[in-house]
Amino acid sequence: MTAAASPSAHAIAGKTTLSIIVAVSVCHLINDVMQSLLSAIYPILKDNYGLDYVQIGLLTLTFQCVASLLQPMIGIYTDKRPLPYSLPVGMASSLVGLIILGFAQTYWLLILGSAFVGLGSAIFHPESSRVARLASGGRHGLAQSLFQVGGNAGSAIGPLLAAFVVLRQGQWSISLFAIGSLVGMFILWRVGNWYAEHRRINAGKTPASTALIFDKRTTLIALAVLTVLTLTKNAYMASLSSYYTFYLIDKFDVGVQDAQLLLFVYLGASALGVFLGGPIGDRFGAKFVIWFSILGVLPFTLLLPYADLTWTVILTIIVGLIFSSAFSAIVVFAQELMPGRVGMIAGIFFGFAFGAGGIAAAALGALADVTSIEHVFWLCSFMPLAGLLTIFLPNMGRVR
Repeated sequence: MTAAASPSAHAIAGKTTLSIIVAVSVCHLINDVMQSLLSAIYPILKDNYGLDYVQIGLLTLTFQCVASLLQPMIGIYTDKRPLPYSLPVGMASSLVGLIILGFAQTYWLLILGSAFVGLGSAIFHPESSRVARLASGGRHGLAQSLFQVGGNAGSAIGPLLAAFVVLRQGQWSISLFAIGSLVGMFILWRVGNWYAEHRRINAGKTPASTALIFDKRTTLIALAVLTVLTLTKNAYMASLSSYYTFYLIDKFDVGVQDAQLLLFVYLGASALGVFLGGPIGDRFGAKFVIWFSILGVLPFTLLLPYADLTWTVILTIIVGLIFSSAFSAIVVFAQELMPGRVGMIAGIFFGFAFGAGGIAAAALGALADVTSIEHVFWLCSFMPLAGLLTIFLPNMGRVR
């Protein structure tokens, strides 16, 4: 690279920073629309294939465990050998999964389609999270929340699309959303170009230190606490995202389409909570957001099983708004604990989030079969008590 070319390249990289964060956020939206379509069409699949709650839970388990097992490995690998153009490959895997889900005639093909969508997520999340951090300009909470809000918005839009497209047109129409995957592949190819250029510009710089900011024992305890918080948060969120429609139908006799719309409202509130969590974390610290999010939601989760339909809708909006703000803060906190291991942390926590949600979905489905959906919601209402473990997280101001 010539001396004349270098300033130009740096200027281009500076100008495109915000657009890159927005680009990966949009692709996160596309990715999570495809993911959420699976859970959003569960009532259709239940009727078409005569599935019980355990089989529905196994679909979620397959999708999320593929992502859970592969994401940390992909993150560890790409920390050492970044793969800028792996992003469109992940989107292509999700495209294949949607086509299989749209035309599947057997339960096992539904399982296969779910696995392909999970593989796409496993490839997408570690590298796209790294790109968001590279483009953050030091505002890691804001960048992570912008990246995350795309995913949450996609999760909210999925049920809406299912209600107005898939529910009316039938299972085959799921494959129509593969068009979104093609758009995502094009955007991610452009992001890959920026990522590769960013690496070329910074090739001669001294690598950032990977030394732990706290001693090993403190770091391991903190990571264990963050893991437990992620587990309980996602177990609760899985009970809502997978079974909220059934809960509304069974308890309040709500129609399928109306239940999908109310799921969209809840997931939309979750998306807003994710967006707000990042800037608040940049201002007051990630630990403050974790405290507020996980413990602050407890009174509302405890009230939810006893509410009527109107208050159920109101409480789930509040729960989604508060509870969802924790995840960006957890990821940022973990990335600060383990400098230079962005891909590994993103892989573990995004992957663990999927895995925890999948295991919880299957377990809660089995419990619902032998008890009731209402009992499951009552049991889950106590999960935010795990937020008390936040007291064991170190103060980032007291580094080694």
